Amino acid sequence: MKKVLLFFGGMLLVWSCEETQKKEPITISPDALHAAIDKVTEIMIHDIFSPPVASRIFAYPNIAAYEIIALQNDTYRTLSGQVTDLTPIPKPNAEQTIHYPMAALVAHMELSKQLIFSEQEMEHFRDSLYTSWETKDASLFNTSKTYGLQVAAHIADWMKKDNYAQTRTMPQFTVRMEDETRWQPTPPAYMAGIEPHWSKIRPFLIDSAAQFKPVPPPPFSMEKTADFYKELEEVYDISKKIEKDGDASEEIQIAQFWDCNPYVSVTRGHLMFATKKITPGAHWIGITKISAKKTDSDFDKTVYAYTKTSMAIADAFISCWDEKYRSNLIRPETLINQHIDENWKPVLQTPPFPEYTSGHSVVSGAASIALTDIFGDGFQFDDDTEVPYGLPVRSFESFEAAADEAAISRMYGGIHYRAAVEVGVEQGRNLGTYIMDKVQMTSKQPIAANEN
Repeated sequence: MKKVLLFFGGMLLVWSCEETQKKEPITISPDALHAAIDKVTEIMIHDIFSPPVASRIFAYPNIAAYEIIALQNDTYRTLSGQVTDLTPIPKPNAEQTIHYPMAALVAHMELSKQLIFSEQEMEHFRDSLYTSWETKDASLFNTSKTYGLQVAAHIADWMKKDNYAQTRTMPQFTVRMEDETRWQPTPPAYMAGIEPHWSKIRPFLIDSAAQFKPVPPPPFSMEKTADFYKELEEVYDISKKIEKDGDASEEIQIAQFWDCNPYVSVTRGHLMFATKKITPGAHWIGITKISAKKTDSDFDKTVYAYTKTSMAIADAFISCWDEKYRSNLIRPETLINQHIDENWKPVLQTPPFPEYTSGHSVVSGAASIALTDIFGDGFQFDDDTEVPYGLPVRSFESFEAAADEAAISRMYGGIHYRAAVEVGVEQGRNLGTYIMDKVQMTSKQPIAANEN
């Protein structure tokens, strides 16, 4: 009898230990979200998404995660009714316990997986987290996962109505070689103009793609006294100064740091291949990560920061691309080769779309306003975003200072005229200010930088 009691007592102890193991508390730090976004960025680099498309890939998963967090944190307000056509996410089952950060990450990863090409890479990352969570508490994991997938499905239905699929079937951009004012494909790949219909994508917070239509560029003229020609000549003169000063010049370091061209064609004899980098939007998403980590932002604040910034970036691309294909202005490289120096090459490779306004300038202006709204003015940070691409850290005293440098980098790189960068960064700041005034996500004051 004692043996039987000892046997059952032992079995109860084993079952109790197993149950304890399955109910280990699950804590999800902001690093898990940073890692998920880093993984998405890594996949986007591999898959070679254009800058506008990349901005869309960041925005929707962040919104899904934010809506789940806002459901259980009184600090944050839902975006439904604020963001265009977004309706409230489904409510969780009141009888089930939901781990909201876990559900938010589930929704984020699910939508990210739907938006990229290399799904297996995202699945591998996701499954490693799933295994860890399920091992700790299978019941909590299953209810949270189910709810996260419900929200992802809701956001996906909304996402699919943004006109992206329709723009995939629209005609390619038509180049008119007989008009010397219009954009023409540039060497070495002579790629067609990318995303000529991006202005038709549904905006998140601006009223329309044309809401922040900038002033037109200086009238085209090759007369040496004309403002347009003077700007063209300025690009050429700066490039010659940079060439004389060599690779150690400040201008070339700035140009290379903010290059952010996701597809640079390299020719070696008869061989052509590509080097891959992050997009301008991804660079500012990286700055968001740096800022959140510097302030020791918790999981919810980190989701909030990524969401607010990514919406500003996405709308900035819609606004900028609307102007690019309206003004349809020719790039400096084409005109310098035709009229000044046939052997001239810019410091940076000219990207495949019209010149005015500068995309990096518009996006940087908008992102800097969003980040200032979140983290405060005069926020000093060390930008190590480009370290994986062999470039050193650059330090900035504010987001505005970083945006100004990103804008002027395009002229140093030989790919934009002065008007495109100066008007572009103003266009972005005006758009960013409008968005920050319009969207009400939190009643909290800006997060102060950690002084330690």
